[in-house]
Amino acid sequence: MIRTVATTPFDDQKPGTSGLRKKVPVFQQAHYAENFIQSIFDALSGFEGKTLVVGGDGRYYNREVIQKVVAMAAANGFGRLMIGQGGILSTPAASHLIRKYKAFGGIILSASHNPGGPKEDFGIKYNAENGGPAPEKITDAIYARSKEIREYRIADIDEVDIDTIGKVEVEGMTVEVVDPVRDYADMMESLFDFNALRRLFDSGFRMRFDAMHAVTGPYAKEIFERRLGAAEGTCRNFRPLPDFGGHHPDPNLVHAKHLYDEMMGPDAPDFGAASDGDGDRNLIIGKGIFVTPSDSLALLAANARVAPAYAAGLAGIARSMPTSGAADRVAQKLGIGLYETPTGWKFFGNLLDAGMATICGEESAGTGSSHVREKDGLWAVLLWLSILAARGESVKEIVETHWAEFGRNYYSRHDYEKVETTRADGLIEELRGRLPDLPGTQVRGLTVETADDFAYHDPVDGSVSEHQGIRILFAGGSRVVFRLSGTGTSGATLRVYIERYEPDAARHGLDTQQALADLIAAADEIAGIRRHTGRDRPSVIT
Repeated sequence: MIRTVATTPFDDQKPGTSGLRKKVPVFQQAHYAENFIQSIFDALSGFEGKTLVVGGDGRYYNREVIQKVVAMAAANGFGRLMIGQGGILSTPAASHLIRKYKAFGGIILSASHNPGGPKEDFGIKYNAENGGPAPEKITDAIYARSKEIREYRIADIDEVDIDTIGKVEVEGMTVEVVDPVRDYADMMESLFDFNALRRLFDSGFRMRFDAMHAVTGPYAKEIFERRLGAAEGTCRNFRPLPDFGGHHPDPNLVHAKHLYDEMMGPDAPDFGAASDGDGDRNLIIGKGIFVTPSDSLALLAANARVAPAYAAGLAGIARSMPTSGAADRVAQKLGIGLYETPTGWKFFGNLLDAGMATICGEESAGTGSSHVREKDGLWAVLLWLSILAARGESVKEIVETHWAEFGRNYYSRHDYEKVETTRADGLIEELRGRLPDLPGTQVRGLTVETADDFAYHDPVDGSVSEHQGIRILFAGGSRVVFRLSGTGTSGATLRVYIERYEPDAARHGLDTQQALADLIAAADEIAGIRRHTGRDRPSVIT
């Protein structure tokens, strides 16, 4: 019943920031998914008889690949599979299951915030026993194996019913289909004061949550409407669809513009939020105000004590390097550590495991804490609700009070998507070569103070990760960061991060793009963005 299938390597199976992401037709090639799954297993050891958690965001091709994982896990000697009913399992929920049930690891099928459908994106990611994304030593081993693989093992079995909760035996392996929501919702109830949140909704507080036809729909319905008593209809687009309803499940001001427009309207609810394809990102909008992810991280950290799980305070705060410095001043006031890491949640794992950080965040709308080893969209929404319940103020009042105390970091990210890879690489290489000559030069009236190619020295294990983004820091605290993203599937995405610190409260009401205009122009002049990309403007501004 177990076959060894001859195969040949593919040369494009290098995992990115969060696993391997390609277009669905790429994964549908004969042996393609199987090669990568077997490469994961071959890069690991000691899993015989152990538990593997499996699930995804419900996107197109999830169900088919889950069947492949079942057959290959059985053939490779796993003892138990835990699968979310219907193949559904948000990324933070998968992390929680791995940790709660002491699983060996997990396979998460998602391309996160990327679009889904027959011609769109798909992804496979391995999470380690701590519940977090595989560290680089594992992803490097997976890639190395994928370049030399010559066979994979698979069991000839009937398709397993993943829609019915219960257990079945497959080639000596137990396959357990579990409720994907319950354990996660129970954990949220242990972290936050649900009685206080029920009182908030009982007071007439109105909220809008957009699940974007992605994985958080069932979780949001259970938590917000059933457990907390929010009005029916609070959760919109809550049914996960293979193509996300034809929309892009990225909770930003471009793809969730309908939510933004509602929150800026005359009859806006008190609070608006959204999450992405696999449930690990969040969008926070108050009545009349959008909260940037960088500001959200700082505000959550500054007010975390209102939630029972964080009443004793935070051990530290960690942020990705491109994320604004707003959280740095919160850490300084609290007298706790601030850790600046490369982009990618896996870099936070060591800090969380070592007890050095409690709350982590990225400018790309991901925030989370030590409760799991992934970013967690619904967790961020629940902590925001807890702050609103405790302070009795509006989102706008809370944000503006924070700025008055700490200063405002004007911040924006400009994405140039699907740039020809050779052009994007050429921009970065040319800029990297100019770094030694930039300090002391003036651009658009701004003086370059320092310029470097960010390298991270992990304070826990001593590992070094180089070439993690080019930083141009100007006198006065402003900066521009250039980085190529590892989350796309077509060409290259050049991300340009622009930030200006403004301590003067009288200047906190400017339009963000206006406040950053000279820095935006300086970024183009320094890096030659138009010359290299051929683009007059970014694809997306957030």
